[in-house]
Amino acid sequence: MNGLSWDEFKLVKAIADSRGLTGAAEIVGVNHSTVFRRLGELERRLGTPLFERHRTGYAPTPAGEEMAALAERMEEDVASFARKLAGQELVPSGELRVTTNDTLLASLLMPVLARFRLAHPNIRLDMLLSNQSLNLSKRDADIAVRATDDPPDTLVGRRIGSIVWSIYGRRADFPEAAAGRMPSAEDMASRNWVSLGDQFAHLKAHRHVREAAEPERIAMKINTVLGLGEAVAEGIGIGPLPAFIADRNPNLVRLTPPNPAFSTGLWLLTHQDLKNSPRVRAFMDVAGAELAKARPLLEGTGGRPATSD
Repeated sequence: MNGLSWDEFKLVKAIADSRGLTGAAEIVGVNHSTVFRRLGELERRLGTPLFERHRTGYAPTPAGEEMAALAERMEEDVASFARKLAGQELVPSGELRVTTNDTLLASLLMPVLARFRLAHPNIRLDMLLSNQSLNLSKRDADIAVRATDDPPDTLVGRRIGSIVWSIYGRRADFPEAAAGRMPSAEDMASRNWVSLGDQFAHLKAHRHVREAAEPERIAMKINTVLGLGEAVAEGIGIGPLPAFIADRNPNLVRLTPPNPAFSTGLWLLTHQDLKNSPRVRAFMDVAGAELAKARPLLEGTGGRPATSD
């Protein structure tokens, strides 16, 4: 057992996480045959099998589970050490990884990022777009810009404001709304709707469409908020949209007042160990100040929505 390397621990963890050799090969960056050969050599050296081979995949033996668990702890220790080093930087420079989703980046953040780069040209931005929450504890990213009502306890930061949603339609289809008269609930129920895809079933706006519209009235489902806005603007159907996107589109008109039940908070978040890093502090300061200016737009008071009589 002398001479076990970190790479061998990573290999076992990758196989355990992916339950197979193909997924493990993608994780560690080698081909399938190399993973097969290295696992066989490791098991021969240890004198014990690390995985049981089944038709459904690779299941770790007790020895494999212990080795994968040790690799997990080692990864966490290395990530913690890296975070602490990052928190001791003296000047704001280097690479900063920021995660958010495509909707916030395209409709809200890009001007903020441009201003940040002007203020701190020595910091290089690595933007990671995902609708999933990346793990800041493992340094998947340094900062997260997230729409959430429940930020993880392991993260610290600031709440920028609320993102409000309303029901919107194509302006040409609702001249009365453009003139300030909201359509009735019966009128909207008779219209076609567009909705976020079922993977967004946890969102309140998605549930509202399912309750407000008959299934046959849902003309389209789409898995991005940006795409949902385009579908409404083309007249495919009416649907829920955040005000910071819809109120700036001249082809859209608000059909209902903002619904507080749809609202979510907008947060700037980082890990506790990184909060004193100069580059993290610089981003939090600049982005926090710039995003605060956008609160009227986020909260539905900064556009030109129709109002009821």
